[in-house]
Amino acid sequence: MTAPIGRRERKKAATRQKIADAALRLFMERGYEAVGIRDVAAEADVAVTTLFAHFPSKEALVFDQDQDFERRLTQAVTDRAPGDPLIPALRREVQALVHHCTGDDAAPVWRMIDASPALLDYEKSMRLRHAESLAAAIAADLGLPPATTACRTVARFVIDAYSLAREAADPEAALDEIFRMIEAAWAVARPSADRTDTTGA
Repeated sequence: MTAPIGRRERKKAATRQKIADAALRLFMERGYEAVGIRDVAAEADVAVTTLFAHFPSKEALVFDQDQDFERRLTQAVTDRAPGDPLIPALRREVQALVHHCTGDDAAPVWRMIDASPALLDYEKSMRLRHAESLAAAIAADLGLPPATTACRTVARFVIDAYSLAREAADPEAALDEIFRMIEAAWAVARPSADRTDTTGA
């Protein structure tokens, strides 16, 4: 029973990757604004409906690893070993994501994103969504309500750390500096969250 499901999932993943690769190839060759959804579907040899089954919008084609990044961030909280401190676990995952997004082949993609208001808006909304998912994972880890301010704040800091380090001349040094501040803020904020939110105040 599990083998057919596995094959279907692999086929779906392969189709999704084929579409993403075709989109990026066309965007790099012609420019983001000059390429339409039908162009991408034709390049990937899929129907437009198939493309939309995998990607809800043209912008999403550029950020094809969006869901994977979100999953990795939340799993840095939920899957860490017992006794593994929260902030260092998040730093390791953010460091891996920054490393992934600062390779030589990533630079042209970020130039394209920076030149497109639509892509910048999409990236901003994506970061906010990642922060909310991360905040919910942190709150659940502590047994706190999802909307706990301390958890949402540190999650925003972590997401911003990724963006700031990615844009820095020395990403590693930037991460060191930012996470020292996050660690200090969390040391203050977490006891406050434990006292306030668990009482319903």
